[in-house]
Amino acid sequence: MPIKAENVLYLSMLMIWRRRIMGHPEGARETCDVRVGFDRRVRLEFHGSKISSDGGLLLFRELDEALGLHDIAGGLLKDPRTGHNRLHTLVGLLRQSVFGRLAGYDDVNDADRLALDPVMRQVVGGRAVDTKAASASQMGRFETEVLATADNRTALSDLSGHWIDRFHERKPPKWITLDMDSSVSPTHGAQQGTAWNGHFGCMCYHPLFVFNQFGHLERCALRPGNVHSADDWEAVLKPVIERYAQYDLKRFFRGDSAFAIPKLYETLEAAGYHYAIRIRVNRVLQGKIAPLLKRPVGRPPKGVKRIYGDFEYQAASWDKPRRVIAKVEWHTGDLLPRVGFVVSNLPMEPDWIIRFYNKRGTAEQHIKEGKQAINWTRLSCNGMAQNEVRLQLHALAYNLGVFLQGTDLPEQIADWSLTSLQTRLIKIGARVVRHARAITFQLADVTVSGDLFNHILAAIQRLRAPPVPE
Repeated sequence: MPIKAENVLYLSMLMIWRRRIMGHPEGARETCDVRVGFDRRVRLEFHGSKISSDGGLLLFRELDEALGLHDIAGGLLKDPRTGHNRLHTLVGLLRQSVFGRLAGYDDVNDADRLALDPVMRQVVGGRAVDTKAASASQMGRFETEVLATADNRTALSDLSGHWIDRFHERKPPKWITLDMDSSVSPTHGAQQGTAWNGHFGCMCYHPLFVFNQFGHLERCALRPGNVHSADDWEAVLKPVIERYAQYDLKRFFRGDSAFAIPKLYETLEAAGYHYAIRIRVNRVLQGKIAPLLKRPVGRPPKGVKRIYGDFEYQAASWDKPRRVIAKVEWHTGDLLPRVGFVVSNLPMEPDWIIRFYNKRGTAEQHIKEGKQAINWTRLSCNGMAQNEVRLQLHALAYNLGVFLQGTDLPEQIADWSLTSLQTRLIKIGARVVRHARAITFQLADVTVSGDLFNHILAAIQRLRAPPVPE
C-alpha cells in the first residue's frame, strides 16, 4: 500500500524532532539554530560522538597493532572480573587508559566524555566501536581494583620491557646504554607513602627510572618520598640487566654520584657492562691529581680550560682498585678549579669517557618530557598500589609515543619532541562518517597534511613484519 505524501512529511518531521529532543542514537547532542552575535551567518551544532580532537591517535593505534603491543599485555595481565563486569575486554580497557594518557588525559576524569569520542571508541575496539567506550566509573574500577592486584602490578612493571623487546625485534640495536635517575612527584594530602624530601623541598613520592639511549623507559618504580635516590636500585635495574643478557650487543651504564655503590659496580662488571659513574670529591681523590690543581702559568684563559687525568683508586668499601677519571676546569674569574671524578671500566681516553658520561643528562630530559607530555608525576590516588599502577600506565603511554619517534619518520617531523607529537600530530580534528560497510574519519588538513600523515602510516606499517634474519 503506497504511503501518502503527507505521511512521509509527518514521519520526516517526527524523526527530526526525536533527534533534536531525545539526542543522537550514538550519544551525540545536537543544538539547532544556535548563532553567534558577531556574524549571524555562523551557526553552531554539537555532535559529541561524531567529532574528535584526537584524530592522530589512529596512527598510534596502527603502531600498537603493527607491534602487537597490547596482545603482549593481554597475555600477561589477569582479569578477575566475571559476568556483567566484562562489558569491555581487559585489553580494550588498557588501551583506553594508555591512549588517553598519550593524548594528554592523565586520569579517568575525562572518561565519560571520551567514551563517546569516535576516535577513542575506534582505538578501544570491540563493543566500543558501535556503542561507547568505558565510563569514568568503569575506568576507575579497572585502574584501582583490577590492575592494582599484586600479580597485575608485577605484570605492569614488566610490560614496558616486553614492549621494548618487541620494538627491538623490528629494529635491532648494536649496543644498549642504560641511564638511571630519580625524580620527584609532589603529593597532596594524606596519600599513602607520601613523605618530606629535603632535597626537593616538598611532600612527595620519589620514583626511580631506567632509560636507554633511544629514550625508551625500560623500567620504573614508585617509592616513598623520603628514600635515597638509589634505594631499591636492584629491584629496578636487575630485571633490565637480565633481559638484555639474551642479546648479543655491547652494554653500557651511566649514573650520577647517588649510584656510586660498590655492589652496583660488581653487578655491572659481572653482567659485562662498561660503566661511567660519578663519585663525590674527597681529599684522597684530590691528592691523586694535585699537580692538575695548580693554577696554570700565565694569563687566565678567556674561555674554559679543561684538563683530564686518570689513576687507579680503591676506596675502603671497594673489593678491588678501579680506574678513576678526573676532569679539572679552570673558568675565567674563578680562584679555584672545578673538579669532578668518574669511576669507569671503559678503556677509552679520559676526555672520551667524560663526554660519554655527560650524555647521561638526556635521562633528565626524558623525565622532563614525560612530565610535560604525559604528566606522569600526577599521582592523585590515596593508595600507594593504585598510584604505582598510574605510574606504570604513564610509562606505557610514554613508550608508545617514543616508539613512533624511532620509526622512519619524514624529515620534517623526525626531530619532533613527544610534546610536539602530542600537540601537533595527535591533536588533529576529526569527523566520523559511518556507512553500512565503512567508517570514514575526515581529518583536518592543517598542521599535518594528508601526504605527511600517509608517510607516517607507511613507516608504521613497515614494522608489521619482523626483519628477515641475515
